[in-house]
Amino acid sequence: MKKRAITTIGSGILFILLASAIYFWYENKKIDALNNVQYIHNQGEAQGTTYSIIYQQPDAIDLQSKIQKLLHEFDMSLSTYETNSTISRINRNDSTVKTDLYFEEMFNAAQDAAKRTNGAMDITVGPLVKAWGFAFGNKDHSKLPIVSDFLPYVGYQKVKIVNHKLIKADPRILIDPNSIAQGYSADLIAKLLAENNCKNYLVEIGGEIACKGLNPDGQKWKVGIDKAIDDSTSSNKELQTIVSLTDCAITTAGDYRKFYIEGGKKYSHIINPHTGYPVDNKLLSVTIIAPTAIIADAYDTPFMVLGVDSALKVCKKLPGVECYLIYADKDGKHKVVYTEGFKKYLPK
Repeated sequence: MKKRAITTIGSGILFILLASAIYFWYENKKIDALNNVQYIHNQGEAQGTTYSIIYQQPDAIDLQSKIQKLLHEFDMSLSTYETNSTISRINRNDSTVKTDLYFEEMFNAAQDAAKRTNGAMDITVGPLVKAWGFAFGNKDHSKLPIVSDFLPYVGYQKVKIVNHKLIKADPRILIDPNSIAQGYSADLIAKLLAENNCKNYLVEIGGEIACKGLNPDGQKWKVGIDKAIDDSTSSNKELQTIVSLTDCAITTAGDYRKFYIEGGKKYSHIINPHTGYPVDNKLLSVTIIAPTAIIADAYDTPFMVLGVDSALKVCKKLPGVECYLIYADKDGKHKVVYTEGFKKYLPK
């Protein structure tokens, strides 16, 4: 799960989304000059991470209780931090559990991305994630896993849903939704806000963002992409660039926040489901802008697996999807490449 640190600056608040490499600004309690309606700011915890939601409700109604209710429902479906959630019961092979709407929409989006990325997106990567000592895995990294022991239980073709039941080719298969769930939940909260007449909002959950309308300054939302500098302490705050956007979603995946060093070698939390090993292809960060956060989130991690050239090739085939990649060249210097459509979000 992604984590966030918060630093106050003057009368405003700077949210530093360290693990996801995204920043955004919000001036606390600022009044919209046109209609004198205050922007409301809600914060809390969900999915083992945190959320921060800024919105303008025409009648100044605080929607925190509705937001928390929806996020709790979502947690009880897709949070691996909830022992009685649908996904936790599925991973325990509980024969009585049925897949719910949240699980099925996540599953379908993930499987579609898996097909479009030739399996680089794979929600069955759970056994490998644990074996390498991430998520709920063994934190003793002195002994590296025997990858061949786990690869037989990984592969998106090895699971399917039939009559609201997840069918596994092997009971040892574990579903890991962390590469897509938070983006999906951001979309759900955005939908909730829209249903409550909010036309201006930004939803951030674990670093994944969905936004619409304008910020309190009457401008597009400002979101920063940080530099891909190795920093497991999440204390680095250097920006690579700032993008301006509205009516879309943005997510980032990178290998420079969650990793460990063993025997002089870096091991990232992003696992290649084909090889079973952490990615090591010189691609350091992937930022995706897409119509929805579930789409953006479904591709940022697999693009890290694919590498620069293949990621760009796949991205160009995805309607409405743009990407911004930070990579290291042969001399170790950081370089940037992005799709043509990404230009409109960058500073002029």
